[in-house]
Amino acid sequence: MILFPAIDLKQGQCVRLKLGEMSQATVYNADPAAQAKAFEEQGFKWLHVVDLDGAFAGTSVNGAAVEAILAATKNPVQLGGGIRTLEQIEAWLDKGLARVILGTVAVRDPELVREACRRFPGRIAVGIDARGGHVAVEGWAETSELSAVELAERFEGAGVAAIIYTDIDRDGVLAGINWDATIDLAGAVDIPIIASGGLASITDIVRMTMPDAAKLEGAISGRALYDGRINPAEALRLLREAQS
Repeated sequence: MILFPAIDLKQGQCVRLKLGEMSQATVYNADPAAQAKAFEEQGFKWLHVVDLDGAFAGTSVNGAAVEAILAATKNPVQLGGGIRTLEQIEAWLDKGLARVILGTVAVRDPELVREACRRFPGRIAVGIDARGGHVAVEGWAETSELSAVELAERFEGAGVAAIIYTDIDRDGVLAGINWDATIDLAGAVDIPIIASGGLASITDIVRMTMPDAAKLEGAISGRALYDGRINPAEALRLLREAQS
């Protein structure tokens, strides 16, 4: 079970949004590379990065910040936001990313996702961001008629390394992970699921150790780590002990 600290990038800075609204961004660190290094020093083993500007623009915007992060940490990094073509995927993987996360393009062009999985086995994740149970795209600006489960089922057997499932209605508001929807999704497909959106306190970390959550690959934490609501050492200890 992995706890992924999150770095969301807006205009080259490490921020957190509230309910996915770009107008409600709080800057937590003007130096994302330093933040990545700090997470590594705290004992985290992975890093989750999102190019927020890129998600809206449809192409990489914070590339320089991402490259600085890759240079600053030895931890594997997964990146989402604005990655829409095979050429972009390959370019980022060549720069040292462990995984590329495909969101909007998974709805718009699922065959591209399947082709990416064939070309880059084990290195393609799908981001499913849901509002009211329906998939949102284009940086969460548009909501589709597709349900999260329907989208996940499209990629069963395609070789997707993981699905990052975000409940937008809980993102950045510290309301707690939507465990029911996340665990239901994990039960619907064989693809590993990573929970995202709303992780609020050590209670959510304890919830990660419960038997019905064992099918998850992990969860992502942003604001709760930055605000000090979760002690990294305590959280990582609880997860280690649960797996021993």
